[in-house]
Amino acid sequence: MNNPLPDVALTEVSSALVSLDWVGMQVVEVPVRLAEAGVRHPVHAHVDLQVDLADPSVKGIHMSRLYRLLDRYAEHQILSPDTLGALMEAMVESHLDCHSSRARLTLSFNLLCRRPALITEGLSGWKSYPVKLDATWHAGRLCLDVSADITYSSTCPCSAALSRQLLEGAFTARFGRQSFVDPMQVATWLRENASFATPHSQRSVATVQVRVAEQATELGLMTLIDAVEQALGTPVQTAVK
Repeated sequence: MNNPLPDVALTEVSSALVSLDWVGMQVVEVPVRLAEAGVRHPVHAHVDLQVDLADPSVKGIHMSRLYRLLDRYAEHQILSPDTLGALMEAMVESHLDCHSSRARLTLSFNLLCRRPALITEGLSGWKSYPVKLDATWHAGRLCLDVSADITYSSTCPCSAALSRQLLEGAFTARFGRQSFVDPMQVATWLRENASFATPHSQRSVATVQVRVAEQATELGLMTLIDAVEQALGTPVQTAVK
């Protein structure tokens, strides 16, 4: 005799009925195509996607619906504010039977592109930029934030403080007993001893986050990265001859 298997999703009723802000899936891996200069191939992206569960009597969402929407998006669309908004609108519409009205999506990947050498003309190398998109959809509006991590060369503040202290001590030892110091003597001494102690350089990471304008038609990732590297002034080398 075959006994039917229990299905608690259908037969059990929770004693605490509450709505949920977000329900969905995390770290879904898909290839994503970008409309960025120098980026020819899809990037390997990790996606979190959720919708709200407003009706306390509904026991769960349909995750397969979200996955299928994301899978079709990855296969047929290029990542942009317009296509992302359409995807998230479809996520909400796919769960109208759950009374969902909001969607949230986080997409992260490494943007790998060629960057020219800082000095040698015609030489270039590969550089990777971690990028993250945080998007929400509600009442027909897309809210999209883009962040990028840019590695650059900087001076260690601790070693810089130590080098200044040593230079101060050396200067005091040389001129501390004089009531008057000739500027030319100081200039000569500095020319010979200013590098008495040299702070070491290090790699730092600048994390920049911007809000994408509602009327924007593209993400402009490389434009953002170029602007940040130009402002920093010390981008990390990709290739050195």
